[in-house]
Amino acid sequence: MYENKTKETPVKAVLACVDTGEFDAETSIAELSELARTANAETVAEVIQKRPTFDSAVCMGAGRLEELREQIKMLDAELVIFDHELTGAQVRNIEDILDVRVIDRTTLILDIFAQRARTKEGKLQVELAQQKYRLPRLVGMGTALSRLGGGIGTRGPGETKLETDRRHIRRRIEYLENELEQLKKHRSFSRSRRKKDGVLCAAIVGYTNVGKSTLLNALTDAGVIAENKLFATLDITSRAIELPDGRSVMLIDTVGLIRRLPHELVEAFKSTLEEVASADIILNVCDISSPECEEQAEVTEKLLSELGCDGIPKINVFNKSDKLLNADCVPPFRITDYNNVMISARHHSGFDRLLECIIKNLPETARRMKMLIPYEDTAFIAEIRREGKVFSEEYTENGTEIDALVDIKLIKSAEKYII
Repeated sequence: MYENKTKETPVKAVLACVDTGEFDAETSIAELSELARTANAETVAEVIQKRPTFDSAVCMGAGRLEELREQIKMLDAELVIFDHELTGAQVRNIEDILDVRVIDRTTLILDIFAQRARTKEGKLQVELAQQKYRLPRLVGMGTALSRLGGGIGTRGPGETKLETDRRHIRRRIEYLENELEQLKKHRSFSRSRRKKDGVLCAAIVGYTNVGKSTLLNALTDAGVIAENKLFATLDITSRAIELPDGRSVMLIDTVGLIRRLPHELVEAFKSTLEEVASADIILNVCDISSPECEEQAEVTEKLLSELGCDGIPKINVFNKSDKLLNADCVPPFRITDYNNVMISARHHSGFDRLLECIIKNLPETARRMKMLIPYEDTAFIAEIRREGKVFSEEYTENGTEIDALVDIKLIKSAEKYII
């Protein structure tokens, strides 16, 4: 996308935004600055221009761009990042005026995703999003794409380089979609296998950089990268934990969300996000220390609704509660019920309450029970062991005393043995 001089030296970037009243420009450009930092770019200036509409040719007003050009020279900036989606023609026109590299918000996010993807599926999803975003913008990518092609691999000297590239990208998109379809089938098989085996799943969702990976690490020692950056982790991680009632739950960490997440990425990551729709419970992690906590929670709620998750039990997990002493933050929900909990993943506080809330919201699939089973009914212990889990057993003169997790199918039969 853009080249950095060295790995250690950040690219000097100017952020530009046109405020048409469609969204909060100040908040959005602050988030863009965080995205730039994540991509190893240093924000040296922020420019916001109020306009009723975008300029179709150059997005901003031409006069404001001339002022920006002088500012770029003074600051020795190497890159301008627009907080909007630009067409290929707009990028070309703006670059002609500013004489520096120009990218837009979507290109920046796609680049960060490309850096963060580690698994085969993650890399395929990101490349698919990049190719779909690139295809309609080829026309604005300069004169290099209008040269005539000839020879093997083209359709003769009458075809332009632009047409050749379009065909190549379409073929690549088709290949990537086929590969992802195979991985989607495998993921679907894994989900159905978990359901068949009675494995309970809890999906961890939330805005990017709210501490989802830190929470997963704290609960399971998963060893997932957890940095103070947007989209520090991209690939799905699954780890099992044992609840206080003896049941096991598979925790699934999902990709972070963000305002105005590019449509191409939402589409590409649909198969990954489907993990949330098949979960038994959803943990919606929010950063309680952020002034935008309530708004971030709403972004997550909206996407969950689009994925068809309305009927799945959900717990709002307010993370970073250790920062409340230094911030004027009020939880947007009541913390007194079992649908909301305050924690600090960094300091491992509030976890007992969190696990209690998970137990209360999970469907009852098994129950922990203490029983005294007569020796003539010993076969029932073998059945409990086969369907559930025996934590301890002690032989007494009246029978076997056991502490066990009893599968829901056997609870009625087991109730007569309860101590």
